[in-house]
Amino acid sequence: MLKNRRIILGVTGSIAAYKAIELTRRLTEAGAIVDIIITDAAKRFVSPLSFSSITAGTVFTDLFEHPLSHIRLAEDAAVMVVAPATANIIGKMANGIADDMLSTVYMAFKGNTIIAPAMNWRMYENPVLKKNLETLRSYGVIQVGPKKGALACGEANIGRMAEVNDIIEEIEIALSEKDFLKKKVIVTAGPTREYIDPIRFISNRSSGKMGYALARLAARRGAEVILISGPSYLDPPQRVSFIPVETASEMRDAVMSNLEGSDVLIMSAAVADFSPKDKSDVKIESREGLTLRLQRTPDILQEVRRSDKRPFVVGFSAETGKNLERARKKLMDKGADMMVFNDVTESGAGFD
Repeated sequence: MLKNRRIILGVTGSIAAYKAIELTRRLTEAGAIVDIIITDAAKRFVSPLSFSSITAGTVFTDLFEHPLSHIRLAEDAAVMVVAPATANIIGKMANGIADDMLSTVYMAFKGNTIIAPAMNWRMYENPVLKKNLETLRSYGVIQVGPKKGALACGEANIGRMAEVNDIIEEIEIALSEKDFLKKKVIVTAGPTREYIDPIRFISNRSSGKMGYALARLAARRGAEVILISGPSYLDPPQRVSFIPVETASEMRDAVMSNLEGSDVLIMSAAVADFSPKDKSDVKIESREGLTLRLQRTPDILQEVRRSDKRPFVVGFSAETGKNLERARKKLMDKGADMMVFNDVTESGAGFD
């Protein structure tokens, strides 16, 4: 998606300016052509040379260095990003002030603009700054962050610039075709845990990567996405409603309670097939020969099949070997519209 796309990156005078170097590197590695605009204040924190050595684009520091460059930049770019965005540049953008290269390019740019505010929490909570941000959002400017955390002043509060991954995700969203607008998509992901006692449980090797990736892509394409996930080390994607669950029963309840009005259900979770019939409320003493009596967990796809609110259903069949017939049988038995076959023994595939 980013390959050969031209991106304008504005860097302003915040201590977080060093993060813009990593952002530039990551975008360049993804194939983007990044043109950099560094304000005079930003040059006190980072050097133009740091950017010119890692980008195939041009580094601009002065409005009059290349006549009419602010027009050409605005015409050629797919998206404009200001990271970090100080209170000063936010005020200029919100009030039509164009007195340097960055603010002038913004005035001429007609595409999607993303800002990543970074400042002390007192500045961020100033009502004038809040009003300026509200004005920019009303114009269609996309705000990502800030986050809470340690600030340059030594305090811990809101004001930290968004992480590079989050900014790149917003760029990907801005560049994605919105062919899923007004669609509601439910995605299940990860494993479930079926408890033997408060400490021990039965589970599987699912990491959640596939479900989280599907949720991310659906959100990029404009869908309203609900991600229902079992335990995973992954961070939920942006612009996704996240519902954490543990057991198959909890996942079933979450799916059924959100089914109404949904257009697509993607059941990529590795839901446990069995759970202990008798769960102990206290830790079971360690001893040899422990026998577990198992019972079937709720069959979520079968229940969805019987629902009057049934959406388009995508199921998954993880198999050891190329047993396509089992996947076809599962497609018919579960009443799904589509079944994704995964051979977990195939090289480069499978878990994690």
